[in-house]
Amino acid sequence: MTLRCTFRTAALLLVLLTHSLTHAFTAQAQAPKTWSSGEILLGLKKLNVLGSALYIAAHPDDENTRLIAYLANGRLVETGYLSATRGDGGQNLIGPELREGLGVIRTQELLAARRVDGGRQFFTRANDFGFSKTAQETFTIWDKEQVLSDMVWVIRQRRPDVLITRFPPDARAGHGHHTASAMLAIEAFDAAADPKRFPEQLQYVQPWQAKRLLWNTGSFFVKAGEDMSQYFQLDAGGFNPLLGRSYGEIAAESRTSHKSQGFGSSAQRGEAPEYFQLLKGAPAKTDLFDGVDLTWNRVPGGAAVGKLVDEVIKNYDAANPSASVAGLIAVKKGFSNLNNANSLFWLFEKQKQVDVLIQACLGIYVEAVAIAPTVAMGQEIEINWQVLSNSDLPITVSSVRPMGFATADISTDRQLTQGKMLSGKMRVTPLAGMGTSQPYWLSDLGTTGMYSLPKEYVLFQGGLKYNKLITNHFGVDGRRTGYSDYYAQADLSRKQMVFKEQKLVGHPESPPVVDLYIGLSIGDEYIEVFAPVQYKHTDPVRGEIYEPLTVVPPVMVNIGGQAFVFADNAPKTVPVTVRAGKAGVRGSVALTLPAGWQSEPASFPFDLAAKDGEQTVQFQVRPGAGAKEGKTELRAVATVEGQAYSRGYQVIAYDHIPTQTLFPEATAPLVKLDLKRKGQQIGYLMGAGDEVPEALRQIGYTVTLLKPEDLTENNLRRFDAVVLGIRAYNTVEQLKTRQPALLKYVENGGNVVVQYVVNRGTVLPQIGPYPLTLGRDRVTVEDAPVTLLNPTQPLLNTPNRITPQDFVGWEQEQGLYYPEKWDPRYQTVISSHDPGETPKESAILVTNYGKGHYIYTGLSFFRELPAGVPGAYRILTNMVSLGK
Repeated sequence: MTLRCTFRTAALLLVLLTHSLTHAFTAQAQAPKTWSSGEILLGLKKLNVLGSALYIAAHPDDENTRLIAYLANGRLVETGYLSATRGDGGQNLIGPELREGLGVIRTQELLAARRVDGGRQFFTRANDFGFSKTAQETFTIWDKEQVLSDMVWVIRQRRPDVLITRFPPDARAGHGHHTASAMLAIEAFDAAADPKRFPEQLQYVQPWQAKRLLWNTGSFFVKAGEDMSQYFQLDAGGFNPLLGRSYGEIAAESRTSHKSQGFGSSAQRGEAPEYFQLLKGAPAKTDLFDGVDLTWNRVPGGAAVGKLVDEVIKNYDAANPSASVAGLIAVKKGFSNLNNANSLFWLFEKQKQVDVLIQACLGIYVEAVAIAPTVAMGQEIEINWQVLSNSDLPITVSSVRPMGFATADISTDRQLTQGKMLSGKMRVTPLAGMGTSQPYWLSDLGTTGMYSLPKEYVLFQGGLKYNKLITNHFGVDGRRTGYSDYYAQADLSRKQMVFKEQKLVGHPESPPVVDLYIGLSIGDEYIEVFAPVQYKHTDPVRGEIYEPLTVVPPVMVNIGGQAFVFADNAPKTVPVTVRAGKAGVRGSVALTLPAGWQSEPASFPFDLAAKDGEQTVQFQVRPGAGAKEGKTELRAVATVEGQAYSRGYQVIAYDHIPTQTLFPEATAPLVKLDLKRKGQQIGYLMGAGDEVPEALRQIGYTVTLLKPEDLTENNLRRFDAVVLGIRAYNTVEQLKTRQPALLKYVENGGNVVVQYVVNRGTVLPQIGPYPLTLGRDRVTVEDAPVTLLNPTQPLLNTPNRITPQDFVGWEQEQGLYYPEKWDPRYQTVISSHDPGETPKESAILVTNYGKGHYIYTGLSFFRELPAGVPGAYRILTNMVSLGK
C-alpha cells in the first residue's frame, strides 16, 4: 500500500487512524474548539518542527508545567507528560472522594492542565497506593516489570528525542514513587531501544532510542549555595506574542488545574532558569535538542514539504486565515511523495496537524449533542448535529457518520454557505458488547499496586458496510502495513473495532461513547472532522455546560451509606436506591449477606416507568446468633428479566472538570464489633471534606454539622465533643477569629478532637492550646506494630479498652502529618514506625486544658472509618468520650 493510497483513502481509514492514540481518546465534555489567528500561526510554525520530548514523574502535580508550556509553545515540539500513577492515594481538598474516585478527579485535572499548557497526557497502570518512603517499598507493591513495560510502550509509541525526569533516582526525591519513576525512566531509556525487551510490543511499534535522558533539577534538590553552572541551563520564562502570555503565566493556569490538591498558583513573569543533569545518552552542550534535526530534513525527501510549509507561514494573513487553505492542501498532497516506512510516525502526526489547521483556517465549527446525558445499551438516542463554515471557500459536507453506534450513514453532499449553520438529526443505538462508560482502568479488579486493564475494549461496532472498508485497508486480520501505532484491531467475525489490552496502555481516559465523523470536500481534497457526541445544557449561573454522553446499565443500585456498624444486635436500616437506565424497568432488589446475618424483607419489587426514575427501599439488617465479629461485606443486587445487576451509579461533578460517571460495585462494609460509648451530641466542623460524621452517626451519635459562625461559646456548650475535619486549619479561614471560642469551650469542660492538619498553609500559627509544631512524619505501613506508651491513659481504657489489635486491618496507612515538636503538657499515647525508622510517638497528642481536653490526631480516620475498620471506630469513640 502506498502512502498516496493511505492518505487518500475512504473515510473509515482515517477514522480508524484517529481512533487510536489521538482522536479516540480526546478530551471529553468540552465546548467545540475554536482558534484565534495567533493560535493558527503558532500551529503553522509547529507544523515545521519535527521533535518530541517526554516528561516523566510519579503523580498528578509532579510535572513542571512551565517547562511543558515552554517546550510545547516555545520550542514547538510534541510534548508529553507520563505520570506513573493517577494520584489515587492522595488526599482530596475539595470533596469526599478518595481512592478510585480521587484518581478519576486527578486524571481530569491533568487533562485540564494539558489543555492549558499544550502538552499531552499519558499514564502507566501503576496504582498510587499512598505515601511510600523508599523505591524498594514501592517496587514490592507495584509490578515493576509491568510499569517498566508501560513506560517503554509510551516511549516507543511517541518516539521522544529527549526524556526528562522530575526527580533524581535516589532518596533526594522525597517519596518512594518519585524515586521509582526516575529509576524506571533510566531503565526505560535503554529498554525502549532493545528489541529483546518486551518483544510482544513489536507487533505494533518499533524500538526507539531517545537522544538523551535528563533530570530537571532545581532548588528542591540542590544544596544551598551550590554552584549551578555545572548543570545545563535554559530560560523557560519567555513571552509568547502569539498567545499573549509568558510561559510562566501559562504554567500558573495549568498548575491551578490541580484543585483537589489546593495548588492554585500565582503567575511568574520574566527570566525563569531551568537546570538539567544528564542521566543517560549524549550530553546537551548548547541546546536541549543538540544532535537532533528538528526540521523536515529528518524525513527522507521532506525538505520539499518544509519549503511548502515555509510558504504557508510567509503568506499567512491573520485577517484572512482561509487564504492559507490552498497552501495547506499543497502540503498535504506533498506528504504522498514521502513513502519511507521509518518516517511514518512524523507523516501521520503532521497529517493530523494539517487537517486540524485546515479546519481552523476555514473556521469550521462542528457540534454533536445528544438530547439526554445517558443512554442504556440497546436503547435509541437522538443526536443533533451542526456544521458551520466561516469561510467563503466552497465546501461540501459529503458524509456524516456516528462512529460507535448502529445507524445508517448520512451522505449529504450539501454545500456549506459562509456563516449559515447546516444541521440535522439522527437516532442511534449503542450496541451490545460496548459495555458501560466505566473508565477503562476500573473495568476489571486490580491490586493494591496495579490496575488491571480489560483484555479488549470495544471501540465501535458496525455491519457489513464497515467490513468491506476494514478488509480493503487493513487486511483480513485488521492489520495495516506501515507504522502500526495508528490502528485498532478489527475483528470481522464480530463486526467490531476493538483495542487489545496493549493498545490501551498509556491512554489518559476512555474514548467518547461516540464520535461524529464529518467528511468535508474542498475542491478535490477530502478532510475528516471529528466531534465527540456530548450532552449540553445551560446553567443559569455557569452558562453553557457540556457533559460526556454516558452509556449506563438498564438498572443500577446504590447503597445509602459508607459502612454499617453494629455494636449490638439491634437492626439497622440499609437504604438501597434502584435507578432506571431506561424506561419500563421492572424487577426485584435484594441484599446478599454473609452467614449469620438477616435481612427483612428478603427482597423488594420495583417498577420504574421513566428513564432515570428512582425508587428507594429500606432493608432492616441485623446480626444473628451466628454472625461473627469483625468486618465483612453486604451487596445489593437487582434482578431484571433473570439478569442480575450489582453496579451502582456515582456521579463526580465539579465545575473545573467534566462530569464523570462511575459504576462501582454496590457493596458496603458490614461491621460487628464490641463498642461502648459515652456522650451523645457531637458538633462537627468540616474541613477539606470527609465521611467521618456519617461514621459517628453509625455508632449512635447525634452529629450536627457546624458552620464557622456556629463556633461561639454559648453554642458549643450543648456538645459533648467537637470534632474538626481533616485540614480544617488549612481550609477554614474563619478559624483565625473563632479559635478563642473553641479553646474557651475546652477550658469550660469541652472535648475537642482535631484531625490531621497539613504543616504548610495553616490559617493560624498555633492550632492548639499549647505550642506544637506540625511535621510531615507519617506511618505508611498500615499494619505497623503499635506500642501503647501509657496503658493506663484514660484514652486507651474508657469506655473501650484499646489494644494493639485495634490497629490491625487498617488500609493504606496508619496516619500522616504527625507533629514533630510539642509542649511537654501534651501526652503521647501510642508509638509506631515504618521499617527501619525511629519510633513516631505523636499520632495522638492529648492535653488537659482547664476543665476539658484537647486532642490532636494524625490517625487516618478519614480512610479507615468509611472502609469499616473496627479498631478505628473504637479509638475515635474513646476520643469523643474522653472526660464523660
